[in-house]
Amino acid sequence: MSVTIIDNQQLTVEKRAKNILGPAEQHPPEMCPIRDILGHFGDKWSIFTILSLGQKDRVRFNELKSMVHGISQRMLTVTLRSLEENGVVERHWYPEIPPRVEYCLTPLGRSLLTKMVELWEWASTHMDDVHDARRRFQRAPKSVEPA
Repeated sequence: MSVTIIDNQQLTVEKRAKNILGPAEQHPPEMCPIRDILGHFGDKWSIFTILSLGQKDRVRFNELKSMVHGISQRMLTVTLRSLEENGVVERHWYPEIPPRVEYCLTPLGRSLLTKMVELWEWASTHMDDVHDARRRFQRAPKSVEPA
């Protein structure tokens, strides 16, 4: 039996996923540093903030707030602090009157931005498929089996 290139790619992805997650006893959630790191970047406000910062070299706080639609001032502050703590965002403070603060992505943040752009592009490409699946799921009869 021959294996096509596409089959090989699928096997490679499956193998990589298995290596990432592995058996539960091998990687308990509380001991997994990757889970901790992804938790800091996987929420919607971090993703939208990183994508917004990726549009310009430097952004002031209020400009960034207007770019991240729906975020509160407090949530943006918390998100920026977390991203700064994790080395993704750099904060530049200028001792002027009034003080000026600008934010930008670090090289680490730029490398994360490229992956988030890929995720965004995937979501954009498959948006109709996801909406169709949601409609089918809502119309399907619900079983009483445990999920």
